[in-house]
Amino acid sequence: MTTSKVTYQGDLRTTAVHLQSNNEIITDAPVDNHGKGEAFSPTDLLATSLASCMLTIIGIKAADMSIDITGTTAEVTKIMAADPRRVSEVHIVVTFNQDLDDKTQKIFYNTALSCPVAKSVHPDITQNLTFNYAEGI
Repeated sequence: MTTSKVTYQGDLRTTAVHLQSNNEIITDAPVDNHGKGEAFSPTDLLATSLASCMLTIIGIKAADMSIDITGTTAEVTKIMAADPRRVSEVHIVVTFNQDLDDKTQKIFYNTALSCPVAKSVHPDITQNLTFNYAEGI
């Protein structure tokens, strides 16, 4: 089954439609690569999908452990390299809105690193993952 359909709109913009849901994503080339930077770039989506995958798989593990992680966020920083132009690093800072015991922290951290996107990106891409927790809860 086909997952999506991507159409080039001109001016370095694409629209991608998720065929099952009909949801749409727009991409633009970044300003530093001849684009307008008015939407996610394709490499932004790669870095963002890593964070989204990590939060999703942590959410599955948390549900299995009867822990509600609603409101947990991930801030993503993508680092580009040149020659060839590529994503070289993705820094993800996950912030839980609660304090978690050491055992749960380790379980969630290892779970994040085992998400399908983390296992799919090229091994030369450095994945730097940091967890922050609310204090005193």
